[in-house]
Amino acid sequence: MAFTFTDLIEVDLGKLAASVSDWKKTVDGLKATAENARKGMQATSDAARWAGVNATVTREFITKTTKEIADLHTEANSIFQVLDDGQTELASLQRQLKKAVQEDASSLGVRVEDIGGGRVRCFFPHVRGDSDEHTHEQLGGRQELEGRINRILAHAAEIDASVARALARSHGGDAHNAGHSAYASLNDAEVERALELAHKGHHMSDAELRELNSLLRFNSTEKDGEFATEFYKGLGGPEKTLEFYAEMSVDGTGADATKTRLDEVRDLQKAMGQTLADATDPDHRYHLPESWNSEFRRLGTRQIGWERGQMNKPYGYQVLGGLLRYGDYDARFLTPIAEHITQLHQKDPYFFLENKPAGNPDLYGFNPSGRLGTGNDPLNSVLEALGHSPGAAEKFFTQPPTAYNEDGTVRTGGRVGFDSYLDLFTDKDFEWTIDTNDTNVFADQDKSKNALNFGPDALGHALEAATTGRPYDSDDTADAIRHTAARAHLVSEIVDKFGANPELIRHNENGDVDEDSGPLYALRDSLGDITSEYMGDFQRTMYQEDPGSDLFPAFGEPADLDTGHTVRFLSEVGQDPDAYATITSGQQAYTSQVVDHVINGDSQSTASLDGRVGAAVAPGSVIAGIMSDSRAHAIYEYHAAADADYNEAAADKQKWVNRVLGMGIEKVGERVPVAGAPLEWASEDIQESIMKSIEQDTSNEAGAEASSSYTSGRRAAIESAESAVDHALMNNQAINSDTADDLRRAVRESAGASHSEGAQWNSEGKAP
Repeated sequence: MAFTFTDLIEVDLGKLAASVSDWKKTVDGLKATAENARKGMQATSDAARWAGVNATVTREFITKTTKEIADLHTEANSIFQVLDDGQTELASLQRQLKKAVQEDASSLGVRVEDIGGGRVRCFFPHVRGDSDEHTHEQLGGRQELEGRINRILAHAAEIDASVARALARSHGGDAHNAGHSAYASLNDAEVERALELAHKGHHMSDAELRELNSLLRFNSTEKDGEFATEFYKGLGGPEKTLEFYAEMSVDGTGADATKTRLDEVRDLQKAMGQTLADATDPDHRYHLPESWNSEFRRLGTRQIGWERGQMNKPYGYQVLGGLLRYGDYDARFLTPIAEHITQLHQKDPYFFLENKPAGNPDLYGFNPSGRLGTGNDPLNSVLEALGHSPGAAEKFFTQPPTAYNEDGTVRTGGRVGFDSYLDLFTDKDFEWTIDTNDTNVFADQDKSKNALNFGPDALGHALEAATTGRPYDSDDTADAIRHTAARAHLVSEIVDKFGANPELIRHNENGDVDEDSGPLYALRDSLGDITSEYMGDFQRTMYQEDPGSDLFPAFGEPADLDTGHTVRFLSEVGQDPDAYATITSGQQAYTSQVVDHVINGDSQSTASLDGRVGAAVAPGSVIAGIMSDSRAHAIYEYHAAADADYNEAAADKQKWVNRVLGMGIEKVGERVPVAGAPLEWASEDIQESIMKSIEQDTSNEAGAEASSSYTSGRRAAIESAESAVDHALMNNQAINSDTADDLRRAVRESAGASHSEGAQWNSEGKAP
């Protein structure tokens, strides 16, 4: 019978707490009794000079009795420890559940319904006369709440099952024999069960594999790392770990695997990866020794087999790569592995593809997720790992490379032949591979092109993590993290690299133009994310504002951007629909904030307010002009996208509005109420303005073919700037209507001129 929502929210855990207290008294009493038995009758028996029947029967009886009392203490202590941990964890989950239902659901206006099977659904109840229409943010909040509650219930079910199993094993099946299994904590029981299942290998049933995934998932984020460390040690070491995961991934991705099995193996990949990240963090109280790192590197170029007589064996890094794709790994563990794999690829891009199975679409799929490759090329895997591990990614891209031998040992005094990994990956001669087992991939040009994008796409994710300090696919509601000097400098290097060599990321599908698509065009969406994250730096460089500018502040350390390189960088990046929408969202959110600061902030300036407001919107309008012209180029010169692609890409960019606005909370938080999403006063309105702006910014085909121009982008930029003024005026009752009209007029003129200027810079390839 499934553990239900009603079970958890209504259970009286006070009774369980009382039981735990009673068991503690029992443990203490049995401990004293066992100690007395050992020091009393057992010691007396051992010292006595027995003879006759007493020498065997009585002495043996005393020994057995003393042991049984000790076993009773062991069993009672196990029961107490398991119940104590279980009660503590269930009480915490119950508090989380009650908060979710009583506070979060109430504030969202949703109801929670128990649908059985350990799951709930959250829904907006119909109100008579209501349109039942809800904002993007409300719908997202409902979905997040439903997922959160279901995860709480799944975790509670895992604890309930683990406690029940541990209690049964502690007692055993013999009523006359105590102390069968001893546990110092619920964690011990969970590790025992996880290893019991894992040692079955591919013989695990789907239900057993689902149970293992649950145990790993809910214990892989412990702050002390105990479960994760004990689990991996219990597997038998690095090689046994690779053998187990290889066996399971092949079992789940083979041609005969069911959809259910594939789904469970995908969950195993994620759960084992996150558990490995937890176990290899040196800052945890419990963690695997550093020798695991060096051993993984040694095994990286060795073939791994898990069956007797196995012929086609994968290399260690091919298997390990599947695990590394999930989890936030410490730099001390991941960065050396990433460097070693990259250097192996540089030396021979096809080293790991020589044993790739041919003609078997799914066999040997060490990346069951199917995202960005099958898993044959570990370079793609480790770049994706860096994308989830910001600390490791920052170190990888910002510190001098360390040379490694083929066996993974450091090559003392060795040179790698390049100055940085950014230089290596952006070298025009760097070779990306086709990481797929797809049948006849080389005969299908579209499949080949798509597969060649896996590596560059993963590179973009790694650069996002390195420059933002967050996993590239982190929670949409996650706040921005202050930019360090190393991250900001990396951004300037990225802009210089692609600003000076825009052909690397150009996407051209027009056969009439004598330009091929660049090898790295697939990472433009990530470059768009980086641009939005550093919008203050990009706006500041448009008119060469001082890095210490109070009006266009950086978020942390400033990035020193070259204006010419920045314009060319934006020109190419903006041709990608996702990047265009992200940059537009960040630009309008940042501009709204700057305008609000001018109108409502403190200033000793003697310049006219309308002039200052006009200057405030100018940099963002230049970027809008560049974006408009880039959009026209992509649609009508390169035929790489359509207006519909740009409009669709804008739908999920609310997170960038919230994140960019959140960077400025320190400036405006004191005078603007902040509740829920950052700066709720503006977030929804700005998102609506962005959608309107992007939909208006359509290109006129005849005009575009004649002059690479646009028809409505300038009007959209003007309306966006005027909207920013309107937002700011909502919080300032001291400005009269005439002054407000002057401010709107000033920003219309400035935005229109700057938008045209940006478009001209872009078309002519020039910048001041």
